[in-house]
Amino acid sequence: MFGFLKPAPLLDETSITWLFDVQLWCLQNFDAEVFYTETVLVTPSNEHFPGRENSLHGMASLIFEQVKQHAGLQHWPCRLQEQSSCSLDQPPKLSLQGALRGTQGILQTAVPESQQLPVQYAGSQLNNPEVLIASLSQQLAFYLAGFAKQKPPAGDENWPQLIELIGLFMGFGVMFCNTANTTRSKSCGSCSGPSAERDRALSQDDLTYSLALFCHLKQIPNKAVLPHLNKHLRGYYKRALKDVQQRTQQLQPLQQMQAL
Repeated sequence: MFGFLKPAPLLDETSITWLFDVQLWCLQNFDAEVFYTETVLVTPSNEHFPGRENSLHGMASLIFEQVKQHAGLQHWPCRLQEQSSCSLDQPPKLSLQGALRGTQGILQTAVPESQQLPVQYAGSQLNNPEVLIASLSQQLAFYLAGFAKQKPPAGDENWPQLIELIGLFMGFGVMFCNTANTTRSKSCGSCSGPSAERDRALSQDDLTYSLALFCHLKQIPNKAVLPHLNKHLRGYYKRALKDVQQRTQQLQPLQQMQAL
């Protein structure tokens, strides 16, 4: 009779198992060493996004270069452009020297514009930097997904959800959680590939649970996370973290990747 006093389950077990499986898949495909030794929890703060520019495009370019740096993709050749219309053109196939991600990557110089990866932003996103940061990292995650050597958990039909989790794996979980209710503009609803708008594929609960998993693996304390999360997500995050910490059997293969 007092069951109504119990907290609601965080997520169903199938979803939680899938989130753990995706984290392991990311570690196996996108460099576990970079994750454990170089990846940081990126926050929407001056610590991670210092500086100002006088023009909208200059500010967007500054933020994008910082996003690339935090993602470990600073050596990737990209061209940032303001979104003007939908494009169905296939992006060029990226050929990299050295490491896929991280400080061991070799900077690509003198790459023709036609061979650079296009990344778009909307001018209105500068009014909400978290949306801009999440959108830019989401587009980079879309390109990074193409380097996976293994089939993703649960098959190819979940690519939109996987792309969000790859963005979180690169360190941008706070922004993904805080902007999970910002959706793609209707004008780009038929476009293939990543949208310049923040496109939500997972719920805030899914993303916040995965953020708790990320922070547990990286040993990031609550005081470095909670102040940057939207207030209504903080209680859920703390519950999710406790749940993650209790799942020693599911955590074991993820933690073993640190020693490889």
